[in-house]
Amino acid sequence: MPYWDARGELIAADYLDVVAGKHHIDILAARLIQQRAQFGVIVASNLMGDILSDLGSASVGPISLAPSASINPERAYPSMFEPVHGSAPDIAGRGIANPVGMIWSGAMMLDHLGEASAAAAVVRALETVLNFGPRTRDLGGTATTQQMGLAIEGALSI
Repeated sequence: MPYWDARGELIAADYLDVVAGKHHIDILAARLIQQRAQFGVIVASNLMGDILSDLGSASVGPISLAPSASINPERAYPSMFEPVHGSAPDIAGRGIANPVGMIWSGAMMLDHLGEASAAAAVVRALETVLNFGPRTRDLGGTATTQQMGLAIEGALSI
């Protein structure tokens, strides 16, 4: 994608303290699994970014736990916050989805909007429930989406 490569090089010139590099998608996927600590931010097209976010989150646990955000740093346009797995239409309405990725995405949005203490409270509630339960099927438990959500709500203290 030569256009985006050129844009990346242009922008990188303004941030000399940031190490920037280019990778073909196949080797980037392998390096993301083998050397994920070297990547702080990955800028990619929607298709490649979607694949890499699924791969990266699945390499460390259930994909249902991963939040994501498409941030507009200038705040000229709205940013978007959603779980890495999207809306999971294949299991919609069945009560088996793990709500953690969506709730964590909401915490990221709160932080982005300047509500750091509220965001931290949500993350603490997530950590409490992930440590002590209940757990949805993808985490080895039997809780429904609603039960997991209510447990997170119950652990919330602002």
